[in-house]
Amino acid sequence: MNNESKLDTVKGAALANQKNTKAAESVSFLNKKKWKEAGLFTLFVGPVLLAFILIVLIPFFTGIYYAFTDWNGVTGSVKWVGLDNFKYLFTEDKQFQQSFILTTKYTVVAIILTNLIGFGLALLVAQKLKTKNVLRTVFFMPNLIGGLILGFIWQFIFVKGFASIGELTGIPLFELAWLGDAKTAFWGIVIVSVWQGAGYIMIIYIAALQNVPQELIEAARIDGANRFQVLRHITMPLVAPAVTICLFLTTASSFKVFDANLSLTNGGPFKSTEMLALNIYTEAFVNNRYGIGEAKALIFFIVVAAITILQVTISKKREVES
Repeated sequence: MNNESKLDTVKGAALANQKNTKAAESVSFLNKKKWKEAGLFTLFVGPVLLAFILIVLIPFFTGIYYAFTDWNGVTGSVKWVGLDNFKYLFTEDKQFQQSFILTTKYTVVAIILTNLIGFGLALLVAQKLKTKNVLRTVFFMPNLIGGLILGFIWQFIFVKGFASIGELTGIPLFELAWLGDAKTAFWGIVIVSVWQGAGYIMIIYIAALQNVPQELIEAARIDGANRFQVLRHITMPLVAPAVTICLFLTTASSFKVFDANLSLTNGGPFKSTEMLALNIYTEAFVNNRYGIGEAKALIFFIVVAAITILQVTISKKREVES
């Protein structure tokens, strides 16, 4: 019995050692796999992450620091002034307040028009037309043109083209000083921005419309629903996610409008069309008051971030409700 028990003990110890060896090999294999995955992750994501840190994060936090200083952007002397820059913006800088109000007004108008026109174009080219592919290309092409170039093209159209048409036809609309008056210059910027952005928004709406089940539309028409009822009760609820995306994109781009503003009016006449982005650029790089410019940019960032987050939250809730 003693020999048998000793043999059983030896066998048990051998099995235990074998299990421990397998467990150790398994742990070693998992560790090697993790290190391999970490190496691949670092290889592919590392350069992008490094570029993001160097180009985005470091300048962003550096800009926050400079927002509390009086640095002029040129000299090496930087003086900490605390909240003085922000007090100046809200109490003395009337141009900043005017630009903020004007940018908000422009954003509301641009969001509404860009989405309505973009959705209307999407409905048009989603029909069974022989020229729908050509129309999609034509409507999208303005988005491929750079903002500055587009602005200078439309500047020529407003100044020279409209004046020539006005002389030939006598139509009052074309005889207006489009870029020489504050009201018409504002609408000139809106026209250019909507003309450029509607084609891009159209593409997103087209993708959403193509995912609407045709069976639901056919069933609704059989039940006697007209086109407007189908659009309201079937199409619109199903394209709600696309609406959320388009509202987000147009909100962010409209608040940040710069190139069209610069090339069309450069803030004129008499800074009456100076949007917030152009005002920040002028403050920092023309007036050489980099600290105040960064303070404006920080306020601008907080406002735009808050508005876009609120917009996305509300839109997402409506998606669920619909």
